[in-house]
Amino acid sequence: MCYDSNAHPPELPDGIGGGGIGEDLTLTAADGNQFAAFVAQASQSKGAQILIYPDVRGLHQFYKELAMRFAEAGYTALAMDYFGRSAGLTGRDDSFEYMPHVDRMTGPTFFNDVRAAVAHLRSLSPEQQPIFTVGFCMGGGLALYSGMETDLGLTGVIGFYAGMKRVWGERALPEAAIHCKIPVLGLFGGADPGIPNEQVQKLDEILDQTGVSHSIHIYDGAPHSFFDRRYAEWKEACDDAWGRVFSFIEEHGKQG
Repeated sequence: MCYDSNAHPPELPDGIGGGGIGEDLTLTAADGNQFAAFVAQASQSKGAQILIYPDVRGLHQFYKELAMRFAEAGYTALAMDYFGRSAGLTGRDDSFEYMPHVDRMTGPTFFNDVRAAVAHLRSLSPEQQPIFTVGFCMGGGLALYSGMETDLGLTGVIGFYAGMKRVWGERALPEAAIHCKIPVLGLFGGADPGIPNEQVQKLDEILDQTGVSHSIHIYDGAPHSFFDRRYAEWKEACDDAWGRVFSFIEEHGKQG
């Protein structure tokens, strides 16, 4: 897993921060599936919205806090759960046995839930805003696959240490990234044993072939899930990652 219950998103860089209000939700997909979500609305919107894909454990506290961080930075954010179809609306604490539910996920049903999450974000603004998905580990991989779906209405995808072992379509990442159609930001730890640097470089090379705007960055020596307030030694990397995320949203949000 990426984060246990002791993990917390890193603080926003100095000079960034405002207010936000968060609440738990139950959303319903077009096929009737109900799933848990958490939305944090920015007090002063910067004109873009964030859809958060959690790690393999689903919607747990780290991602609710992360949604609040984005709201404080001016971006209304919604973090969604993956397992409403198989685990219902129960909590996702450290005791949750997630792997049987991960094994039952499919791409089509996941994207059905994503469409419901996107629709809810759209309902929160009187004017349509660009939506960016931000995913972690398995969620980072799902973010890249989301960049291949033209009907989701996303403006860009951001993947932290995107997992590339699980196949969600006909081809696995990084090769599947040839189908990406919208801008991509990828952030990786250079000392992540599960995602070799060679695989990250291959992802970058394949994205070069797509013609879509993309930026792939490796933080030398950083471990998997370095984006965590506990890791004081990675504060510089966390601050830099926040900056890259915000710059990516600002650049492509304007273009969108």
